[in-house]
Amino acid sequence: MRNKRNATIAAVIGTVGLVVFFWLIVRNIGDPAGHPLNTLAPRGRQSQDIQNLVIPVFAVAAVIFILVEVAIIWMVVRFRRNHDDVDGEDEPAQTHGNTPLEIGWTVVPALILAVLAVFNVQTILALDDTGPKPLEVTVVGQQWWWEYRYDLDGDKAPDIITATQMVIPAKKDVVVKIQSNDVIHSFWIPAINGKKDAVPGRTHDLVLTANEPGIFEGQCTEYCGLSHGVMRMQVKALPAAEYERWVKRMTTPPEQPTSELARAGQELFVGQCARCHEVNGLTPDSKPPYTYDAVPSPDYGEEVNTSLAARNAPNLTHLMMRQTFAGNLLALYQGKAATEVTAVPEGIPDTNNIKRWLRNPEDVKPMDPENNQGMPNLNLSEQQIDELTAYLVTLK
Repeated sequence: MRNKRNATIAAVIGTVGLVVFFWLIVRNIGDPAGHPLNTLAPRGRQSQDIQNLVIPVFAVAAVIFILVEVAIIWMVVRFRRNHDDVDGEDEPAQTHGNTPLEIGWTVVPALILAVLAVFNVQTILALDDTGPKPLEVTVVGQQWWWEYRYDLDGDKAPDIITATQMVIPAKKDVVVKIQSNDVIHSFWIPAINGKKDAVPGRTHDLVLTANEPGIFEGQCTEYCGLSHGVMRMQVKALPAAEYERWVKRMTTPPEQPTSELARAGQELFVGQCARCHEVNGLTPDSKPPYTYDAVPSPDYGEEVNTSLAARNAPNLTHLMMRQTFAGNLLALYQGKAATEVTAVPEGIPDTNNIKRWLRNPEDVKPMDPENNQGMPNLNLSEQQIDELTAYLVTLK
């Protein structure tokens, strides 16, 4: 009698403990505040579909887990062996060879898994659904940053090339065509959809639909080298009118620098930076007065006959239209301007971050520039850093 009473008490305590444990996990993980990579705070159609599948699946799994654990606790307490027990007395009934029971505990789990599989397949198929005329954006994984190419007129040539921060219209289906320029990466914006690998030589489609305007954080989830852990990205969803404003601004050449310091920085950019980076219209062979093209150069990404031939570096034509750089590690604007959901960022440029990057890029993120993986330290003087910074902040 005492054993049965102890077993019941232990089973009740174990059940309450397990319920509290799971409740604390869900409560803390499900709180989006301070958790930018939270998978339990959906902000997109696809992530909501995933959430609608995850909740019942985990609820079924939690119930089964609790029942199993309670049964284990009850059996451990109920049938524990005491020092005065006699062999063969008060032994639990043996179930080996009980055909109905063995069929039952085989068929019931199989039926549960079959039912869950139906909902799982339905969700997987729904994640690829799109409305009429979805926007297409090519996403290219690089070591260690993300590039975005927009073909707006269907001629297979990108009309907009940007990096780090992808801009999309809210409430519109966006098909991202994920590729890789080097090794396997994985594109993941958990607030909007699940993850999809970027594999060299292949294109994988992923549909994103943001339910509302906002800035959503992401992270590469496939180990890809030195800076894998800080290979981040952002998706900025804008209202339709703001998105059109962004497109118009991105397809308009930035204004020519007017200050003497910025013009000196432009000349320095052509001489030092245009071997890897691109500002449309500026090449290592450019001569002043410099001009900008409205459309990205068609040979972007091809090798050139320079000492730094990879050109695996972000296009900087409209650098200040982004709010972060250096793989989303550094802000381009001070204060709230770095996180405002607007087509054209307004605010004071964070020149300290730009100068820090120019002074020593490897101080910000680990790289291997000798192997064309990341930006080298150009050993610029403070005067050159000031000039380049003055020029870069004009690229808007």
